[in-house]
Amino acid sequence: MFPAVVETDRLRLERAGRDTVGVRELYRVASGEDAAETFEHVPFSPHETPKETFDFLRGCEERWAEAESAEYAIRLPDTGEFVGVGALEFDWDRDVAEPGIWLRKPFWGRGYSVERARALLTLAFDRLDVGLVAVGVAAGNEKSRRAVEKYVADAGGRFEGVVRRGLPFTDGDVRDEARYTVSQAEWRDACGADDSVTFVETLP
Repeated sequence: MFPAVVETDRLRLERAGRDTVGVRELYRVASGEDAAETFEHVPFSPHETPKETFDFLRGCEERWAEAESAEYAIRLPDTGEFVGVGALEFDWDRDVAEPGIWLRKPFWGRGYSVERARALLTLAFDRLDVGLVAVGVAAGNEKSRRAVEKYVADAGGRFEGVVRRGLPFTDGDVRDEARYTVSQAEWRDACGADDSVTFVETLP
């Protein structure tokens, strides 16, 4: 149902699973010295064991197979270097998709989050015919909010408000969530299909 690869000008998104991301490769990132800062504002916690990383990747495969979520390992196409993880989660009954992302700290501030978001909007609207994309971000995460506000505005969407205690974290914390939405009609009026985004059906 989902393309195995999504390519942009500077990024390659590959279906996340144990055959595309090494457990040790991801564990080093998810448990390393930058892990606490990487996951500070996203509803995940650093991995404490390789088994936790293994279970995460297996879960990616299961959610993909059930069409619940399309999770992608983000890499630089020239070097294959691992940048982070991007995803679209689906509520098919409500016709809503919700993107998420985390990036390794060395890749912050380069515009990769916005580029990944535009690719996933194209996937949601142009490929999967989803009616609405809803973006949630921790209200106190100003850097991410600025990035979200940029790509949502470019796509014709809007800020809906702050949901108090709307974002649960895996460590039990619950934070206020800033919510943004883009409808398919708004996206088509604002920008339409992005010719710089390419879908590849299967992994090479």
